[in-house]
Amino acid sequence: MSSSSPTPGSAPSGHPLIAGAASASAPLSLCAREPHVPADRLVAEMVPPPRFDSVRFSTYIPDPNQSSQSEAVRVLEDFATGLGGAPAATAGRGFFGLGRRRAPKPPAGPRGVYLDGGYGVGKTHLLASLWHATPAEPSRKAFGTFVELTNLVGALGFQQTVRTLSGHRLLCIDEFELDDPGDTVLVSSLLARLVEAGVALAATSNTLPGKLGEGRFASVDFLREIQGLSAHFRALRIDGEDYRHRGLPEAPAPYSDEQVTRAAQAAEGASLDDFPALLDHLARVHPSRYGALTDGVAAVCLTGVSPVPDQSTALRLVVLADRLYDREVPVLASGLPFDRLFSEEMLKGGYRKKYFRAISRLTALARDAARLVDTP
Repeated sequence: MSSSSPTPGSAPSGHPLIAGAASASAPLSLCAREPHVPADRLVAEMVPPPRFDSVRFSTYIPDPNQSSQSEAVRVLEDFATGLGGAPAATAGRGFFGLGRRRAPKPPAGPRGVYLDGGYGVGKTHLLASLWHATPAEPSRKAFGTFVELTNLVGALGFQQTVRTLSGHRLLCIDEFELDDPGDTVLVSSLLARLVEAGVALAATSNTLPGKLGEGRFASVDFLREIQGLSAHFRALRIDGEDYRHRGLPEAPAPYSDEQVTRAAQAAEGASLDDFPALLDHLARVHPSRYGALTDGVAAVCLTGVSPVPDQSTALRLVVLADRLYDREVPVLASGLPFDRLFSEEMLKGGYRKKYFRAISRLTALARDAARLVDTP
């Protein structure tokens, strides 16, 4: 965020996201949107999210008590420098009998890096810094979460995804999911094809804070799940505290329907939707389009937040939460607090990491949205 950005309580009264500012029109509705996103946009948007636009290795401040953090920066800087050689195979060639491709030179060392660590040690910061530091045009580098990558395959098909990404210099995968065997096998097959084409890989994955070792065995899990690719990855352990939970205030309690509605009407560019209706709408929109669903939305206002009814609905909500968090869109809500969205059974099941991430991110966005409400 720019140093000139207003802070809560100090913004001018005419700021579009401050309660009381005149709204140019009625609130938007996400439920009224059915975006159609062309394939080239899906690929073009595979870049670090806005909150990581300006991060660099130089802006990562290693903890002096954690030597692994400084070591990770050094290794990743060298890795980025090493990617300045011959480009990968020409996009659109080399697979499924679709033409010749130039065989890439065998890499001197591992063609991939895996950042292994718990929550909040700066893995995404470092992954985005690697993307920025790699000497290639943005169109030759891709950055996305594991879910975004699987959604891309779902939208384009496996073969077209291979053809599209095989000309890239680097593919960064944030939050590699180890809790969905089917998707893991799918992405592992995709990565194998891309490695053959000379594409460098970088990945991170999360480990639930309560898991044995708090991430210590994440690299073992990761390398086991991508069996055929293990030799291509160098695992970098990053130790440290979760900086995101140092001194953060408690999440704000939900507001009333009237407060949320009034704030949506006052804030320019805000959307207003009934939460159950939005969940129903998400089922009709492909998850790869959830980013486009929020285009131009300055704040999301929701009434009647209630527990999600089933796992399919919950997983769609996780994707929407990720896209809102990436775009730093505040979320103002009435009803239940976000830590009660998912049932105890869900929070103990195979997708618990996704659900805890969604709770954390929605809570952070709810905190950001507090400035929208003019409380007495």
